[in-house]
Amino acid sequence: MACGNAGVAVAQQASPSPSVVPAASPSPIDVLQSKRDQTRSELEALSKTMSVSTDTARSIEAAIADLDKTSASLRQALIDAAARRKEYEAKVQTSEKRLTDLKIKQETIRSSLRERRSVLAEVLGALERMGRNPPPALLVSPEDALGSVRSAILLGAVVPGMRVQAEKLMADLQGLADVQRDVANERGKASAAIQAGLEEDRRISLLLEENAKQNAVKSASLAEERRKAQELAGKATNLEGLIQSLESEISSVRLAMERARREEERQKQLTAEERERARQLAENGVPDKNRIAPAYPFASLKAKLAYPVEGDLLRSFGDPDGTGHPARGLTLASSAGAVVTAPADGTVVFAGAFRSYGQMIILNAGEGYHLVMTGMDKVNVQPGMFVFSGEPIATMGEKRVASATALALETDRPTLYIEFRKDGNPIDSKPWWAVKETGRARNDS
Repeated sequence: MACGNAGVAVAQQASPSPSVVPAASPSPIDVLQSKRDQTRSELEALSKTMSVSTDTARSIEAAIADLDKTSASLRQALIDAAARRKEYEAKVQTSEKRLTDLKIKQETIRSSLRERRSVLAEVLGALERMGRNPPPALLVSPEDALGSVRSAILLGAVVPGMRVQAEKLMADLQGLADVQRDVANERGKASAAIQAGLEEDRRISLLLEENAKQNAVKSASLAEERRKAQELAGKATNLEGLIQSLESEISSVRLAMERARREEERQKQLTAEERERARQLAENGVPDKNRIAPAYPFASLKAKLAYPVEGDLLRSFGDPDGTGHPARGLTLASSAGAVVTAPADGTVVFAGAFRSYGQMIILNAGEGYHLVMTGMDKVNVQPGMFVFSGEPIATMGEKRVASATALALETDRPTLYIEFRKDGNPIDSKPWWAVKETGRARNDS
């Protein structure tokens, strides 16, 4: 027994004491993301303290009251307001990125100053003493002459080095002042963009109310169609089956699709000259605002569509989706309350809650193409409506919807999932987008 205990003692003595493993320093990407999250939180907090002034609200209401209340005019006003809203959202996101870079630069300068605190204290102390107590005149204060000579001898040895340190200090302090000024300016730009965005939100809200009056239907009929659509959504096992059932069983959708098909057939019967004239009219940006079918064949819109929401690309078609499968669409991270616009003309096939994906909208863009968007907080359209490209159709929420399409995305930002389908099969939407891929590396936000 004693021998066994001795063996244990020897083993314990031979075992090295556990060493403390130093914490790994955060990577530059982690630092950047942390600073950006911080900046975003500050701007969101700022936006909650802002509101539309009474005078501005009255001005917006008066402008809408004077607006021609035709459907085409209201829709165009909505498209214009949504475009401005997205423009302001882009400006806020640009300021957010700029503020993040400035904060990192500011922290770098401050860290440099902290590391040289003792040296800088000596430099500042010496400069202060020289300013307050200049070398005394020999004839006026002979009693200090000896001390002055000694000080001169010492300063002669250290002044060159002190000058270098003083110049570095001055450069750092000037750089810090410049960064702080730039931060203040950028915050001003962000505040102005946020305020303008709030005003456009108010305008869009009022325009949607007017548009709803123009498209009023019997409430009982609408409620019944909503109930039936939600019932079909609950029974559907996949999107393809849901789309087929909606287009065949919801009367408003079925009628809208039939009108759109007849219009497509009419367009096919046009002469080459008539088609060319229509194409030129559409290219000039003035397609018929009373149309009930897409102004352009969807296949011809490659490299021309804008993202439905301003934001950063987190995941593309074909990327791992976090469940061991390739993603069947793309995912964008947006800001809280961001407006969502229709990426192309289309008939609303479905608009409502779908499983755990938040609010979902399905658009039939013609030629067998369907556009599916999920993750929104509130939708502004109804099944059977025909919407124009750029028209506001929904808004994002405050946080990310915890749905399967957003698994493995390390972000709390609202995320919009977009899936293009052709004849029921998911396809890569990348060829259709006019925007360049922005944001961080995929799946690392």
